[in-house]
Amino acid sequence: MAKGRYGEFGGQYVPETLMHELHRLEDAYEYYKKDPQFRKELHDLFCNYANRPSLLYYAEKMTKDLGGAKIYLKREDLNHTGSHKINNVLGQTLLAKKMGKTRIIAETGAGQHGVAAATGAALLDMECEVFMGVKDTERQALNVYRMELLGAKVHPVTTGTGTLKDAVNEAMRNWTTRVDDTAYVIGSVMGPHPYPMMVRDFQSVISKEAREQILKTEGKLPDAVLACVGGGSNAMGMFYNFIPDKEVKLIGCEAAGRGVNTAQTAATIATGKYGVFHGMKSYFCQNKYGQIAPVYSISAGLDYPGIGPEHAYLYETGRAQYVPITDDEAVDAFEYLARTEGIICAIESAHAVAYARKLAPTMRKDQSMIICLSGRGDKDVAAMARYRGRNVTE
Repeated sequence: MAKGRYGEFGGQYVPETLMHELHRLEDAYEYYKKDPQFRKELHDLFCNYANRPSLLYYAEKMTKDLGGAKIYLKREDLNHTGSHKINNVLGQTLLAKKMGKTRIIAETGAGQHGVAAATGAALLDMECEVFMGVKDTERQALNVYRMELLGAKVHPVTTGTGTLKDAVNEAMRNWTTRVDDTAYVIGSVMGPHPYPMMVRDFQSVISKEAREQILKTEGKLPDAVLACVGGGSNAMGMFYNFIPDKEVKLIGCEAAGRGVNTAQTAATIATGKYGVFHGMKSYFCQNKYGQIAPVYSISAGLDYPGIGPEHAYLYETGRAQYVPITDDEAVDAFEYLARTEGIICAIESAHAVAYARKLAPTMRKDQSMIICLSGRGDKDVAAMARYRGRNVTE
């Protein structure tokens, strides 16, 4: 497979002004990922700061209630900052520091990546600016304040639909003006090479741990691994070390919004086509003229019109399947997990829980699955209450 490509997907579709910096970033990453000192520092940050390894939790009540396969939850919601995003941020921010950068920028949708970026910058004494769609700053006001509390400057983006894709646009524009002192810490397995590879590598700690944990607990591999998918970083991290295990089904759960047969959806694999956007070739939601279409999801973190190129490749080759989950299904699952296991997960993660509720009863009791709980749901509680008609404030 060509460098930076996953089949025909991936690549580097960026202005000439960024090519030199991307090559510099790739060279630095290739050097430091093999450097024993860098690896030790990152391992220490994972264990002593981010609270790794994360727990593999047997959801006994959920298992009994659904009456099929054993259900395990990979508890990325228990990480410092409350999601899987800290894994990638610690890796990229430490790399930026080694490269002599003094400032990081990041895009964010649900705010979890922005909070992680602000956290990493505070820890490593770097400036941090975060670009966030204005619509997302309103529905994730708690995370905006968390970022500011950590010392980051948050820029509400008013262009386009005021959501995640527009935040990426603005972050990339800003990066082109300050590549000398600034590292762009992308939050998902998207963008131009080497980002999809780098983010996957940093997030692959999830499946590395989960594979070891399930073998120790069950004595065999799981029959299925599930994760929510927007750009796809938690799913890529959850899938990666299971890819060679052909007997393990890999299932990505997309945000169908109000349904894949409506215009208000963000289910890229279900509705998208080949395209080039944000520096990569992949699947994207597009209108009849080939322009990137507005997308919608109740989940700010999945409200993105594309999917990472390695996910596109896994889909094309049949190694992974991708299923759409509606807002209604996700909110039901959000409430179900809270009432069944006492765990309030992120609305993003609830998309994977929703599909597990359908899949588990069709499986045998001697089978098992792992669901990646990508984050905790504090940020979503007020929005879910409003969705159910409750009159609440943040």
